[in-house]
Amino acid sequence: MEKQQPTVSVGIMSDIVIGITLHGKFKIWGVINGRILERDVWRTNGGHLYVNWNSQEKVQFDIDGIQTWFWDELYFEPLEDNCSFTLHDVTIGVSFHWRRKEDQTFKGTLKFIIENGQLVAINVVPVEDYLTSVISSEMSAKASLELLKAHAVISRSWLLAQIQHKPADSSKADSVMSDLQPSLGGGDGDENIRWWDRDDHVNYDVCADDHCQRYQGITRASTPAVEQAIAQTWGEVLMHGGQLCDARFSKSCGGVLEEFENCWQDHHHDYLVARRDGENEQDFPDLTREDNAAEWILSSPAAFCNTHDPEILSQVLNDYDQETTDFYRWRVEYTQEQLSDLIARRTGVDYGRIRDLQPVARGTSGRLYKMRIVGEKRSQIIGKELAIRYALSETALYSSAFVVERHDIDADGYPGKFVLRGAGWGHGVGLCQIGAAVMGAKGYDYKQILLHYFAGANIEKQY
Repeated sequence: MEKQQPTVSVGIMSDIVIGITLHGKFKIWGVINGRILERDVWRTNGGHLYVNWNSQEKVQFDIDGIQTWFWDELYFEPLEDNCSFTLHDVTIGVSFHWRRKEDQTFKGTLKFIIENGQLVAINVVPVEDYLTSVISSEMSAKASLELLKAHAVISRSWLLAQIQHKPADSSKADSVMSDLQPSLGGGDGDENIRWWDRDDHVNYDVCADDHCQRYQGITRASTPAVEQAIAQTWGEVLMHGGQLCDARFSKSCGGVLEEFENCWQDHHHDYLVARRDGENEQDFPDLTREDNAAEWILSSPAAFCNTHDPEILSQVLNDYDQETTDFYRWRVEYTQEQLSDLIARRTGVDYGRIRDLQPVARGTSGRLYKMRIVGEKRSQIIGKELAIRYALSETALYSSAFVVERHDIDADGYPGKFVLRGAGWGHGVGLCQIGAAVMGAKGYDYKQILLHYFAGANIEKQY
């Protein structure tokens, strides 16, 4: 008998009050004080409904118009295949300049719980249905078939690896569902090194924004090509050494792939190693050296992801992603006042005027994973790459592969202006989405694309 596909629980949003609209026939049931309670209530296109957080840490929902119920868990279970539900004012693009709220529609079961003092809406859905949405949300559903197939395999691999290694201790649940970025904190020592990983969730498997994989239900239009990519790779995953690959991906590596341990835990994966994003994978300089990194970042070397072809870029970049026009090489400028204020707000530490941003350690792609902030009041090393990106942007800097130019230096040695010149978009580990799109356009099939970005891995069918 063929192994059945698993389901995945996806944390969509959190708030004190969440508005929903049900489309079709749903069964409402839940858990109250350890007892399962079913209510023989069905709602069909019933307009706006509201689920609330209660000060007693309960899910509050009035299901009969007369009596208010307080649930530990509340479920809206679809009874027909064409049922769906809409969640209102879902925040998307938490770490991006185009961050916004939108209504999103999903299939599957809707579940509510309380976590970290807020109401959390969770979608429980079959894995392959989830992947159909991810492929359409992470990139354009008009992407080439081979690119879509490659992305289906890596998204499936990463997801199943997260489910397999999900922590059992609910006290470790993170707070990435919040609309606010995590506080970096100041720390008491000379170094404050932090990272945020995607396997921290406890009460659901993954979240729906870029912290995990971008998932927007059936809101983003799918296409026959997306459905074909899912069907033709059904159950296929990347494996290495008998284990599921932790298959990471980002928008643009900037020319050379980064290694896992420079972004997250100090653990090396043999399939996530440095290589050039080009025909000759071993042709790249040692970008951990500052002189090489500066020369690389300030130039525009050939790479798969070094493209301005609008047709190729439209395969990867959805409408809101295309608001970012420079990603392979980019430039950001701050005045002294802007930078000192930004760093103080984003880190929670008052460094005073900023004298310098000094590179301390770079990874294989030239990305900084340790940087010293030299200020008038204190000096401290921060990291890893995402902490650096959070500290230097209102949302998140495109990447941590940058060099710093100091201009208009006064008599006390403080610049009046800082210019950051950088490379790439995202962490640069694993599959480079823009590079993979170019490979697809050049005629590479999905297996060749995958084995370019995941060295020594193999593709296996799990169900």
